[in-house]
Amino acid sequence: MSDTEARLQAIHDRIRATAQANNRSEDRIQLLAVSKTKPADAVREVFAAGCRIFGENYIQEARQKIENLSDLNISWHFIGHLQSNKAKYAVRLFDLIHSVDSLKLAREIDKQAAKNDKIQDILIQVNIGAEVSKSGIAEEEAITLVKSLSSLENIRVKGLMTIPPYYNDPDAVRPFFQALRRLAVRLESLALPRISMAELSMGMTGDFEAAIEEGATMIRIGTAIFGSRT
Repeated sequence: MSDTEARLQAIHDRIRATAQANNRSEDRIQLLAVSKTKPADAVREVFAAGCRIFGENYIQEARQKIENLSDLNISWHFIGHLQSNKAKYAVRLFDLIHSVDSLKLAREIDKQAAKNDKIQDILIQVNIGAEVSKSGIAEEEAITLVKSLSSLENIRVKGLMTIPPYYNDPDAVRPFFQALRRLAVRLESLALPRISMAELSMGMTGDFEAAIEEGATMIRIGTAIFGSRT
């Protein structure tokens, strides 16, 4: 077993154990490998070890990498801050955009998706910790935004994403995961067209077990798979 396979196996073991302890199906939790700043060869190695979903933060970097890896059946997700003028590239390149946080951006994605004859899946990024340094819509504004998005025909809201404040203690992050889950329940109860709260993208290398315990369906892991970033 290679080092990469061993790292992935260790993560899957932890996912399985946490899911079982919380009466959840392991199959309902998707592992997204955060491949930003990592070369195509490293992505290829992780793919060979069994990972199928990769997340990128920067459009320019992702375009070249995705082209170089076009022979692999990878599901690419965009997880970084997206500017409206880059929406056309994101729609062409990515299966799921995690970081929609404004009506302006959503409308541009909808417009570009229509041009590409595509229904673009998105998540709404919520700044659940109200941090000025982070992107994402404020929690109290998310319901208004989602109601507006239900009229856009070429996007489909699949759920919510958050990047909570950083703490060394995963339990300190737990209230933010709980808040995102409560918001998803509120939004689901509205039964809006083209709006689903099936996915909660939350949890990273240092806190993904707490995120799974609080309902995460996608965890975004970089360091524990690829090692420290340069």
